[in-house]
Amino acid sequence: MRLACCTVLLFVFRLLVGLPWFQVLPSILIFYLGSGGWKFIYIFAKTIGRDVHAAGVLIKVKWNVKRHLRERNTLPKIFAETVRRHGDKTALIFEGTGEKWSFRQLDEYSNRVANLLLQRGFVEGDVVALFMESRSQYVGLWLGMAKIGVEGALINFNLRLEALVHCVTISNAKAVVFGSELTEAMCEIHSSMGKTVQMLCSGDWDPKHVPVGTECLEPLLDAAPTHLPSRPDHRLFYIYTSGTTGMPKAAIVVHSRYYRMAALVYYGFGMTSDDVMYDCLPLYHSAGNIVGVGQCLIHGMTVVIKKKFSASRFWDDCAKYNCTIVQYIGEICRYLLNQPVKDIERQHRVRMALGNGLRQSIWEEFTSRFNVPQIAEFYGATECNCSLGNFGNMTGACGFNSQILPFIYPIRLVKVDEETMELIRGPDGVCIPCKPGEPGQLVGRIIQNDPLRRFDGYVNEGATTKKIANNVFKKGDSAYLSGDVLIMDQYGYMYFKDRTGDTFRWKGENVSTTEVEGTLSRLLDMKDVVVYGVEVPGAEGKAGMAAVADPERSTDLEKFGKDLEKALPPYARPVFLRFLNEVNKTGTYKFQKTEMRREGFDPSMTSNKLYFLNPSRGRYVELHQEAIFSL
Repeated sequence: MRLACCTVLLFVFRLLVGLPWFQVLPSILIFYLGSGGWKFIYIFAKTIGRDVHAAGVLIKVKWNVKRHLRERNTLPKIFAETVRRHGDKTALIFEGTGEKWSFRQLDEYSNRVANLLLQRGFVEGDVVALFMESRSQYVGLWLGMAKIGVEGALINFNLRLEALVHCVTISNAKAVVFGSELTEAMCEIHSSMGKTVQMLCSGDWDPKHVPVGTECLEPLLDAAPTHLPSRPDHRLFYIYTSGTTGMPKAAIVVHSRYYRMAALVYYGFGMTSDDVMYDCLPLYHSAGNIVGVGQCLIHGMTVVIKKKFSASRFWDDCAKYNCTIVQYIGEICRYLLNQPVKDIERQHRVRMALGNGLRQSIWEEFTSRFNVPQIAEFYGATECNCSLGNFGNMTGACGFNSQILPFIYPIRLVKVDEETMELIRGPDGVCIPCKPGEPGQLVGRIIQNDPLRRFDGYVNEGATTKKIANNVFKKGDSAYLSGDVLIMDQYGYMYFKDRTGDTFRWKGENVSTTEVEGTLSRLLDMKDVVVYGVEVPGAEGKAGMAAVADPERSTDLEKFGKDLEKALPPYARPVFLRFLNEVNKTGTYKFQKTEMRREGFDPSMTSNKLYFLNPSRGRYVELHQEAIFSL
């Protein structure tokens, strides 16, 4: 507002009144400072370097995306240029075997895949489901599909039975390529698959144990040509949401979105093609396959693929392959901190940890213990149009938006109802923006003809509609709903607070499950802790309940209770505790709370030990069925 007023004054004084510059400038400065402009000047000085860098990144990525769209440069075409520049350089290393593929070998393998599918009658727009653990072949398979416009459905290799059938079915896949390590899972659902769905198995071949009609992939690829077939432009593949609540949704990833996601972190965090990235994340997920592998395909970086994350082998692998960047997501950093201290964890070349979900409570401990100078934390989902990046290495932040020119990047935190998390609107029907320090849901304005602002949605149109709200920034517009609650400081840095629906109210206060989980995990020596709200009959709001993974039952409840009194306010302390052997997690290390919420604190619903905070005794005591009625 102040800038707008100053601009108007400049126009009036100089052009209409005709005052000379030596009178105009002091007048505007006096007005500006008199309206509280010193604070703005302070913020300007603190953030101008960050904002200029971010603006440069946005302009560069947007220009490149538009150029690629104009020239119809699909991801395979971009990769072809990478192969031309880096041919014999190592592209992928599979940590499981140490096998190395050059860019040229990856190109030839993907060409074989494309030609094999053409021979089998697959055409542009057909879908092939990919169900296998992470390895180099995984990248070559979906890249080969993309070369002829066949869309890959990248399925979580942890899924079984109904959820697995659901993901194959909603994608309308005409074939399933599965790893031999998942043969048993495919046998379990074979009868539920349509007879027209082709089955191809990659890996150790045993015709006696695979589903009837399954073919071995490797000899078929060996016989396929290695030349590049011609292809049209189309969708790239589908990535499924994590499924923390309900069945996974298939998010559409087009070629421009893949490039945008990979390029934003590459330029934003100052990566180079000489970096070596350690990718221990599943390749069915956007973090592992786009943010990670995308640096190989687009920018010529060497990427080390790990079959599965291993906390005990993490730093050994990094030192072995001279990695300079490591990826993390969810709780990975906490698992690393929970490992015994050893020399190798500081004897590496890692300069950057790239990912999202690093809790603020362990941020500085992670950087100091493992000697990693930069945390490249970002915020974003596969389908979202409001990605953020913490380019300034600010402790705890997942990104920022400029306070100098906030409308350059059309994202916003908007107020939500504390009980229902519904959007709150003003008298004009438009959403109310949050001020610094106020939590709100992150939204991004949708502009379909802008490659950085478009929302491609999901295969299911109903699921797409639920993520869109109208009249958000102004009347007549539409915006993507992230479903996440963030909070912004005076400099525009944003901090993740909770998923919409995870925050609950107790004793008249809002409780952030994410914040409480971080505190409890730190107090309990980095154990897995899940916090959620449960309804108590006759009580307003929801009481906090914490599920703790403690198979050895080593928690000292008396000490834990005393520690909680110091660490958390009364309303945030869990009323109930549940101890179990392990906490169910998604393949991307997100906790699954739905079933535990349903079971609540009823001892008849679980065989786990339950405790409640007895207010008269000031400590946790065991909860029995008969004790429920006294709560």
